[in-house]
Amino acid sequence: MNILAIDTSGPVAGCAVMAEGKIVHTVSMQHGLTHSETILPEVERAMEASGLKCGDIDVFAAVAGPGSFTGVRIGVCTAKGMAHAVNKPCVPIHALEALAMNFAGFAGLVCPILDARRGQVYCAAFDVSSGYPVRTMEDDAIALSELLNRLPEDRQILFAGDGVEKYAETIQAQMGARAMIAPENLRDLKPEAVCALAARKKDEWIPACELRPVYLRKPQAEREHNARLAREAEK
Repeated sequence: MNILAIDTSGPVAGCAVMAEGKIVHTVSMQHGLTHSETILPEVERAMEASGLKCGDIDVFAAVAGPGSFTGVRIGVCTAKGMAHAVNKPCVPIHALEALAMNFAGFAGLVCPILDARRGQVYCAAFDVSSGYPVRTMEDDAIALSELLNRLPEDRQILFAGDGVEKYAETIQAQMGARAMIAPENLRDLKPEAVCALAARKKDEWIPACELRPVYLRKPQAEREHNARLAREAEK
């Protein structure tokens, strides 16, 4: 099975190629250029390095969110366009689930958190003791305090994701020894994890035209527009 994985959902973007069930190329990048400028050249290099052409890919996997609204759209549109050109399917992969893959085999729960701004985090929780994520909490966008109150008190919780840098002290102050903070090298999503999940989700492969971003709340521009309309209606 040949898979191309694309992730532009957060500050660190990346892509990976799986050929015949093995990861043959992976790259993650974080620099001054925008994802729209970097992802296609990196994908082209990945395909060249793996010796594959677009038509050789069985499924195009895109991290469909949650994450940066603009970033998610870039990755989804890139995967959709490439898949459509060669009439191949796509598969949406949730960012939080892919993040949890970094800790496959961990006996406690993994709780990825992404900074959603406005005092909220994108979050979920997974049992990864079997080697693959099993959801114990659905994706949500909530205040950190609400998340911590939802987590079970009888399990050790490992936190990862870009929200860790901002909230680690608060988490440890409230949860104490029950909380574990992921090391820096494991806090970001790995594109090879996207390939692994895509291979397991064959029943979720869809036509390219059906690939859509996953938003847990409305984009800021839409929220501001709705708020403005509400204020005008009150006048």
